Amino acid sequence: MNVSAHNDTFAQDHLPPRDQWPDFIFTIPEVQYPDRINSAAVLLDDNVARGMGDRPVIYGADGMLTYVQMQAQVNQLARVLTEDMGLVPGNRVLLRGPNQPFLAVAWFAVIKAGLIAVATMPLLRKHELSEIIDKAQISAALCDARFKDDLVAAQEACPVLQQIRFYHDAGPDGLEAAMAQKSTEFAPVDTAAEDIALIAFTSGSTGKPKGTMHNHRDILAICDCFPKAILGIRPDDICIGTPPLAFTFGLGGLLLFPMRVGAATVLREKYTPADMLAAIASHRATVTWTSPLFYCQMAPLAHAFDLATMRACVSAGEPLPTSTRTMWREATGIDIIDGIGSTEMLHIFISAAGKDIRPGATGKPVPGYEARIVDDDGNPLPPGQVGRLAVRGPTGCRYLADERQKTYVQKGWNLTGDAYLMDEDGYFHFQARTDDIILSAGYNIAGPEVENVLLEHPAVAECAVVGVPDPERGQIVKAFVVLKPGYEGSDALAQELQDFVKQTIAPYKYPRAVEFCEKLPRADTGKLQRFRLRQAAGG
Repeated sequence: MNVSAHNDTFAQDHLPPRDQWPDFIFTIPEVQYPDRINSAAVLLDDNVARGMGDRPVIYGADGMLTYVQMQAQVNQLARVLTEDMGLVPGNRVLLRGPNQPFLAVAWFAVIKAGLIAVATMPLLRKHELSEIIDKAQISAALCDARFKDDLVAAQEACPVLQQIRFYHDAGPDGLEAAMAQKSTEFAPVDTAAEDIALIAFTSGSTGKPKGTMHNHRDILAICDCFPKAILGIRPDDICIGTPPLAFTFGLGGLLLFPMRVGAATVLREKYTPADMLAAIASHRATVTWTSPLFYCQMAPLAHAFDLATMRACVSAGEPLPTSTRTMWREATGIDIIDGIGSTEMLHIFISAAGKDIRPGATGKPVPGYEARIVDDDGNPLPPGQVGRLAVRGPTGCRYLADERQKTYVQKGWNLTGDAYLMDEDGYFHFQARTDDIILSAGYNIAGPEVENVLLEHPAVAECAVVGVPDPERGQIVKAFVVLKPGYEGSDALAQELQDFVKQTIAPYKYPRAVEFCEKLPRADTGKLQRFRLRQAAGG
């Protein structure tokens, strides 16, 4: 590694051993970068230096930011982080809040100051936040004041979190007041290309959070692969979509990719399908980013809105049903660009657009990436055979101090946990997940995590959570529950259990279906046989 700019070497010290890293390949000129680079400076400062400072960069609910206005705010906040909070390069900073311009400013300030961004969804509760804080040893947080309660509660349980500063706080202690006292000049920290810039958390199949570590080079690489080669992003584009910036799908599509070419984005806290269609029309948006479910929900309403400026629509997060693709094309005339990515890989690595789209297939490897289908021993399989999807490219998996690194990376390839087949023409077709992740409306939900919450309810003796097919959401979470003596299954108790889960962990993880049963299927060893429950539920 080049000489790191990090005074705090925690991230570097907790990378996997080099022999457990995937093979990184840099076969296209677009992903060959200098040894020292600060990705925030490239994506923001370079646009201003090229004379694009007066161009819009973010449209929010309360107005618009230009590149030069965003740069000024980023620099002021970077000074608060380093001068007032005393943070040094390599410190981790938790970000908590919905999609809004200030969250984007905060992300860039953290990166520009040589710190490490750990973005979290505002839906996460105390327990989930505590696990992330402990795992990444996070000492500072920037939080939307409206979402403070769970973070403050987590701080009480995590002494390592020494500082929380709040924005959208009009008081004298709010971040806005501190920023107002600072200069709008700040020199980016001279980070190495391999210095870690962000840690993105994914829960995986066990519910135990995994921190995926990505460096400055990775951030630029995802900007220079899929959005250029497949999407064809342009400086006059205006992006819009639903994924949170805490998801790498949203971070790329709604912030990094447009800024790489001097384009603009629309950031709103929350959309209904009608809200997003109205926002596309009012902002004259050109590129949409959302899940198959949201396209399905928008399609019947599309005729009522002026969508003439919309030229491209990207789907990821779960497999795209052919019926949804057809419905959207008939409603708008636009064929959805499907793609598969992962938090471990940072963004989309297989996709297709335009004439290269083949219904029922995800696509082909994005230029810069390679993919193949392998058996359980990692040996390549011929076309037409179902196996494990293996990928490598300029980005790849490096877990934060996690034994699961050995499972995800084998023989230099990233194994995504998906079962695929490749046809004779090199197109990749999704078959199923190979782990216990439930893919519901674009969210990854770990069944064991939901089970652990249900088991805390006084009525629950045993439970099992699986994903079952759903025509709109792809899958829904279903809980099979064995009750303790003295309790009887009822609609009221099912609702109580659902509410209990919503109050304990992020609400999107709650079981939309609850079935009470006398016992759960188990092998002779006592191991729970979830596959029997999936079969019984049509999964």
